[in-house]
Amino acid sequence: MTSAAHNAYLNTRVAAKATQLFSLDDVRRFSLLSLGEIAQEFVLGSILEETGSARAKGRAVEQALIQVLLEELAQLVRPMNHEERGLVLAWARKFALFNLKTLLRGKIRQLDPQEIRENLYDLPPQVRLSNEDLFRVESAVELLRCLEGGPLTLLARQAREIYEKRQESFALEAAIDQRYYAELARRVARLGDGKAARQMRVLIGSLVDHANVLWLLRFRFAYRLSPSETFYQLVPSPHLLYRQRLLDLVSLDDEVKVIAALPGSLREVLTGSGNLMEIQRRLGMHGSEIARDVLRHGECGLARALAYLMLRETDQRVVFTVVQSQLLNLPAYYVELALGLQPSICVHQWQEAA
Repeated sequence: MTSAAHNAYLNTRVAAKATQLFSLDDVRRFSLLSLGEIAQEFVLGSILEETGSARAKGRAVEQALIQVLLEELAQLVRPMNHEERGLVLAWARKFALFNLKTLLRGKIRQLDPQEIRENLYDLPPQVRLSNEDLFRVESAVELLRCLEGGPLTLLARQAREIYEKRQESFALEAAIDQRYYAELARRVARLGDGKAARQMRVLIGSLVDHANVLWLLRFRFAYRLSPSETFYQLVPSPHLLYRQRLLDLVSLDDEVKVIAALPGSLREVLTGSGNLMEIQRRLGMHGSEIARDVLRHGECGLARALAYLMLRETDQRVVFTVVQSQLLNLPAYYVELALGLQPSICVHQWQEAA
């Protein structure tokens, strides 16, 4: 298949799938459904009708939703070339990193292996860790050493070195997240400078920008790290928050000045946000707007496919949130907060909120 042909094929597949994405009105309607109506709407009856705790049912629903997302990903990457497929799978590897963090927390806290196993996602081979081998190791350091011989070599080595030096699970997980976003930025930089590459830089760059804003605010003003320590935790973005801009931002001495110094669209979105929860909510909405714009107006099949997968993941989180809220019998107001339909309110100061 030629490049033009596989781009056209991919665009056609994405256009067909995009019709199932949720609108804001859909999300509002779902928030009002009963558990039985949700089960019928999303064909979850067999899971929710089984006996078991609310936690077990919620876990089963979450696993089923991830499975649907990764099956769609497998269909979309099929016509992609090696480099394109590698980039999309690098994005999806976040689910494997969730499992890695669960394993590391379990090793650090010396939890029972069965308890750890029950909290892992069942993932397809393309994004799976060799979990069975990792179960046999005795410590977090040994676990990371095992990963240094595979596709996560850089991530595992950096995380291990940081953990051996600081012995803090927080620093360990921050290193894992940093390497994940650095790998996405590195892969986008290799795409060149064509129209497709520019669309991918905006899409992936917005993910890195949003992570940088949250990390910068949390590390500088909640954890009280120095400017140099904070900068070390960030990832230069291929879109707005490049290296020099990050250096300028970490030197500012309060969160209001940081938000005022952000580039155009980020500053407009976050001005007046007031707390980390609201900043996270607004960044999520901003990310969805960017993905929808790429999906509607982009010409690059790769960028549109990844934009679709990002939006589909957001929709799956909506379904999980509604199910979980019903299982826990949460009041309607909290359901709306969890779905991002209401501005987030936080009564704590920045350091307490962290």
